[in-house]
Amino acid sequence: MKKNTKIIIGILLTFLIILTTLVIQKKTSNWDNSIYQSMMYFKTPTLDAIMKTITSLGNTIPVLCVACIVMVYLTKKERYLFACSIITTVLSNQIIKRIVRIPRPDHLRLVKESGFSYPSGHAMIAIGLYGLLLYLINKKVREKRKRIIGNILLTIIIIGIGISRVYVGVHNPSDIIGGYLLSTIILICNITYWTNRRGVIR
Repeated sequence: MKKNTKIIIGILLTFLIILTTLVIQKKTSNWDNSIYQSMMYFKTPTLDAIMKTITSLGNTIPVLCVACIVMVYLTKKERYLFACSIITTVLSNQIIKRIVRIPRPDHLRLVKESGFSYPSGHAMIAIGLYGLLLYLINKKVREKRKRIIGNILLTIIIIGIGISRVYVGVHNPSDIIGGYLLSTIILICNITYWTNRRGVIR
């Protein structure tokens, strides 16, 4: 692992530890509630429908469909990277949730959810799946116009999923940030391992 990569992981891990400590101590509650209440100023039936659609992109069935479609176009080694990224992301999310055991916020819920809140599984899969697609597009797609379009769409999806989870009332902003931080660390480790040691996408 390169020195710069280690530094990036170290910085992300530091932020993640600090945020997780603050969440456990309930020191992010005021900040979380303020952001949620600010979002509710913009609440409309149309925006409700949009946010429900965006948040569904992190649900199990859409994720599996996207993964299956993408894997058709990948090489054998790239499929290992892809599968490993999704599996480690999901497992890490479930492990941390059961350790931290933070309940979901008591907000108006536009979608049904159960289980613990921190970190957000949807935010993590947004990075683990769509973030990896972002990486693959920039590595594999030669046409600049297609890369730009792909980058824009995937960035919107990644950010949109995070925002939508707060809007629909099933997560706090701190859950989303924690999910982004943890899954980014996992993604960097996966890419580094499979690229440097397994010869995937050099």
